[in-house]
Order: sequence, then structure tokens, then C-alpha cells
Amino acid sequence: MQTLQSAKPEGTVTFRKPVREDGADIWELIRSCKPLDENSMYCNLLQSDHFKDTCVVAEKDGDIVGWISAYVTPNDPETVFVWQVAVSEKARGMGLGSRMLQSLMAREETEGVKRMQTTITLDNDASWALFRKFADRSNADLTSDAHFTRDTHFAGEHATEHMVTITFREAVQSAA
Repeated sequence: MQTLQSAKPEGTVTFRKPVREDGADIWELIRSCKPLDENSMYCNLLQSDHFKDTCVVAEKDGDIVGWISAYVTPNDPETVFVWQVAVSEKARGMGLGSRMLQSLMAREETEGVKRMQTTITLDNDASWALFRKFADRSNADLTSDAHFTRDTHFAGEHATEHMVTITFREAVQSAA
């Protein structure tokens, strides 16, 4: 488990793998983080159970203040897909998103990964900034292309999701 000092002196932020009991708190965190899509609580329970090795909980003073859901893609073990990044309003401005991504990539489960992917809508400035900053700090290349389009995939009900691919210049080496 990795522990980093937060920017605020009153506590530390701890990064860990989720447990099933975190599911409801994760669901509440995501609900509070617009414009993230809300999934069912059951989905967050499954993520906390089945995908715990590639998901990240950030905890501060006993509260879940950050969450990353991610998985190594089934057909390409050299790619980790980041589904959602959520940071509580009370923990913003601490670099928590970047630190959670770093924590994920330091795990044994992501050793050998050569790419990180995520999808982002064009209007999600915070996500674009996070992943651009992460790519820059990782000395990696970032590309993006329309992936799930409003009309073809979402029946006009959701903005186009752009596939962002961060390609690391060297495969990730686990810190474990």
C-alpha cells in the first residue's frame, strides 16, 4: 500500500485496492462527481470485487475521497483501460487524480503495460487536463480519436466519447 502526504496537513491520503464493502461509498462519490456517468451500485460492487487489482481507492481520514475504476483489457494485456476517475470536491486541488494513476501503474498487475486508454467527451476539461498531464509526466505520447459517437453508438443521447491512448515509451515496470 502506498501512502502519500496530502497538500493539507490534517491527514494523509492512502491509496489501496477496493474491497466489496466500499461499493456503496464509491457509488455515492461518483454520483457527486458530475459529469461522470452514474452506473448502478451493483456495478461498483462488482468493480470493487472482480476488478479490485486494477482499481484504486484514495482514502483520507477514513473517507473515500478518490476512485479509479480500471482493468487490463481482455484481448490486449499490454493495455490498461481507465473507466472512471472520481475525486471528491473536498479533495480537489491536491493532485489526487494524477497520484491515483501513478499508484495504479506502480502495481504488479500493470507490469508490462505499454498503453493506457480511456474515453473522454470533448467538454470534460478536467479529464483532458488530467490525462494530458499524466502523459507528459510519464514521458508518453497521447493520441485521441472519436470512438463511440453520438449518433452511431448513443442514439443521439450522449456526447461522442473520444478514445485517448497514452503510449509509454517503455513498458511499465512495477514498483512492487
